[in-house]
Amino acid sequence: MARASRNLKRLIEALAPFWAAEARVVRAYFKSPKRSRQSDLLWLSRQCRKEFWDGFDVANPGLFIGPLRKMLNLAEKIDQGVDRHEILDMTEGLHAEFAHYCAFADAYDAIRGKGDPPINPMMLRDVKSWPENEALGELRAGHMRAHGDIGIRASRLTEGGYCALFSEGAKLKGASVADRVVARACRSVYDDEFSHMLKGIAGLDREDLSQADWTLLKDLAVEQMRARLHMRNAQFGNPLPDAEIELLKQGKSKPIAFNYAKAGFAA
Repeated sequence: MARASRNLKRLIEALAPFWAAEARVVRAYFKSPKRSRQSDLLWLSRQCRKEFWDGFDVANPGLFIGPLRKMLNLAEKIDQGVDRHEILDMTEGLHAEFAHYCAFADAYDAIRGKGDPPINPMMLRDVKSWPENEALGELRAGHMRAHGDIGIRASRLTEGGYCALFSEGAKLKGASVADRVVARACRSVYDDEFSHMLKGIAGLDREDLSQADWTLLKDLAVEQMRARLHMRNAQFGNPLPDAEIELLKQGKSKPIAFNYAKAGFAA
């Protein structure tokens, strides 16, 4: 196995404190005495919205439209200019992303009361996203417009935040129905998302990036991770005060240790 490059290690070192900060936000919510069934329904519905409607393809919003149109356009070219495994990756990715929506939608429906509406994608589409999530999306879109491929790489790199939500949710061991269904949803998503995230980070070493590219990628990713802290804190009803979020944005949290071995790198 190859060793991680110095540039990749520097990138990971820059992001690891922000991964830890996002995990702190999620832990604060799950431990908060203000947590309730309604607050759980709120963050779960917001996560479902992110899973189904958030993405990088503004022209084809939602989980299905863009990928299905692309697969239809490529169908007649399979093994005739288009590698069959490229299409396989697309179908597997579509299945995985919809499975993530289902996991959190199942959790939502398991804890909702008689007066709470059942969840569905169209309902989520018609409900405006929360401002901090919109701001993160606009920041990413701006980076992609201004910096092309590096902006796209930064957006993919910061998607998921080292799976902080899923890893913290999977640790819930309370006796309540909410804890059980949230933990089950997060566990079902975690392994898939974690492996996908690791491959994406490791794959950067196979890209032909200049030193200037690496520096720009780090700067864009850090800016996005700072915006993610506001997004995640607001998603959970602001369990941490704004002043603490501002401190966490300085990147001085004790960093999460990156799993180089699981990413396929030699020690």
